[in-house]
Amino acid sequence: QVQLVESGGGLVQPGGSLRLSCVASGFDFSAKGFKWYRQAPGKEREFVATIDSRGEFVNFPDSVRGRFAISRDNLQNTVYLQMNDLRPEDTAVYYCGVWGMDYWGQGTQVTVSS
Repeated sequence: QVQLVESGGGLVQPGGSLRLSCVASGFDFSAKGFKWYRQAPGKEREFVATIDSRGEFVNFPDSVRGRFAISRDNLQNTVYLQMNDLRPEDTAVYYCGVWGMDYWGQGTQVTVSS
């Protein structure tokens, strides 16, 4: 069955960095694009980043553009979200999803605080 497992979250100070990972299984990883979303307490889920199946197209909202990067390793069935210059407003649970499929991982908590 389809599984998405996020990891890499944690507590980091403002200005710090984290790299999130999403390991996928149960489908043809190399044929799918992926997306990262986040959800803070009391807020709606927010789009954070996306990457196509070849890794040639990426997109970010203005709130993270220039600070976040998304990449993929088709040999490891893993999608990464590199987050730099983190801010308190980046605090949320981060989720990985697949283009065209209604599957999500369990999420990983990112907390940015001094």
